[in-house]
Amino acid sequence: MMISTRGRYALRVMIDLAEAGGNAVIPLKEIASRQEISQKYLESIMVSLSKGGLVIGTHGKGGGYRLRSEPETYSLGDILRLTEGSLAPVSCLEDGSAPCSRASICKTLPVWARLDKLINDFFDGITLADLVNGSISLPKDLTPGGKKLVLPKGSRLNGSSTQSDHCHTDKA
Repeated sequence: MMISTRGRYALRVMIDLAEAGGNAVIPLKEIASRQEISQKYLESIMVSLSKGGLVIGTHGKGGGYRLRSEPETYSLGDILRLTEGSLAPVSCLEDGSAPCSRASICKTLPVWARLDKLINDFFDGITLADLVNGSISLPKDLTPGGKKLVLPKGSRLNGSSTQSDHCHTDKA
């Protein structure tokens, strides 16, 4: 499973709005600038977040976006399912998928079903507030793709950086 740019950007935007706090309405242009996301691409993400009931958008002078609820009420699973669709590792486990004709004899179905549960439980167990507060940290031995993790300058392993959600890797 790979989370798309759209899903990652949606998380960054939601963190940005949560950090603004309260009922502050943040102009799209400011969010786009801070998050280094094209304003046009961000607009399409905000439409999804607004239609999904996660943010409130206001138009006109002084317009922008704010969270509909407190950061503690948003799970990452809710945000990612809204922007990504299903988080299922295989198509036969997606909501609304046609029943698989091989399900009764499929030896791998239990593996995929357990992975699906792990993925959803993991993302549903983390709130937007957890990211804002920096209470989620990287494992000390994290080596994505077998490569040494190199964080951008100024990043903290347990802190949230609203400037970027990606890191660089070097061969181990």
